Amino acid sequence: MDEPVMKLAAATAHPQPTPRQNSRRRIPWILGLLILLAACSSLFAQNTPNPAPPANPFKLTVGLDGANQPQDVDVAIKVLFLITLLSLAPSIILLMTCFTRIAIVLSFVRTALSLQGAPSNQIIIGLSLFLSFFIMSPVWDRINTESLQPYRAKQISSDEALDRAAVPIRSFMLGQTRPKDVELFVALARLNPTTPENLPLKVVVPSFIISELRTAFQMGFLLFIPFVLIDLVVATVLMSMGMMMMPPMMVSLPLKILLFVLVDGWNLVIRSIVQSFAT
Repeated sequence: MDEPVMKLAAATAHPQPTPRQNSRRRIPWILGLLILLAACSSLFAQNTPNPAPPANPFKLTVGLDGANQPQDVDVAIKVLFLITLLSLAPSIILLMTCFTRIAIVLSFVRTALSLQGAPSNQIIIGLSLFLSFFIMSPVWDRINTESLQPYRAKQISSDEALDRAAVPIRSFMLGQTRPKDVELFVALARLNPTTPENLPLKVVVPSFIISELRTAFQMGFLLFIPFVLIDLVVATVLMSMGMMMMPPMMVSLPLKILLFVLVDGWNLVIRSIVQSFAT
C-alpha cells in the first residue's frame, strides 16, 4: 500500500481533537473545581467562630440628641458659637489691632515708589504682623496679667476673664479713635449717654476701624507728596528737552529709589508708624 494512502487511513481511523473540542472538555473540570472551592469555603465559614465585637466601640456624635435639659442645649450653643468665633478670630484680631494702619501705609509706600512687586505682599503682611506684635505687646501683657493668669489659676470664671480682657483692648482702641467716629456709632446704635469705659465693643470696634482707615490714608498722602514732585520735575525737564518719546517713569523711578535710600526711608516710615500709636 502506498504511503499517502496509509496516512489517509490513519487520519480517518484516529481523528485529532480540535481546539474547540478541547475547551469543551475542560469546562466540566473547571465547574467541578469551582463547586469544590465553594463547598470548602462554606464549611470553613461554619466552623470558624465569629469575632467578638470590640469592648468599647468608637462613636462620634455631633448634635443635640442627648440634650434633655435646657442647660445641655445652652452648652451646645456655646460650643457652636465658640467654633464660629475661632473661624473668624484672625479677621477680628487684625481689625482690633494696629495691623490695618501698618499694612495700608506700607502699601502706599510701595505704590508711591512705582514698584509693583517689591516688596512683595508676603513681606508687607509679615512686617505688619511683627510690628503689630511689637506695638501691642503692652496690651498683651496686661491681658495676660489681669485676665489669663487668674483664669488659669481658677480664681475667676470664663465670663469674668473675657470682661477683664476686653478692658485693655477697649482702652487701646479708644485711644486711637476719633470722638466723632464714636459719636456716629453711638447715635446709630441709639445708646444712652455713657462713659467711654462702658461703651460696648460693637460700637468701639467699627469706630476704631474707620479712624484707622482715615489715619492710614492721611499718612499715605504725606508719603506721596515728595515722589509726585519728582515725577513732575522729571516730566517737565523731558518736555523742555524735547524728549517726548521717552517715558518719564524711566528716569523718575531710579531717582525715587535713590532719594528713598539716601534719606533712610524705611527707618523713617517705621518710626512714624510706631510713634503714631503713642498715646
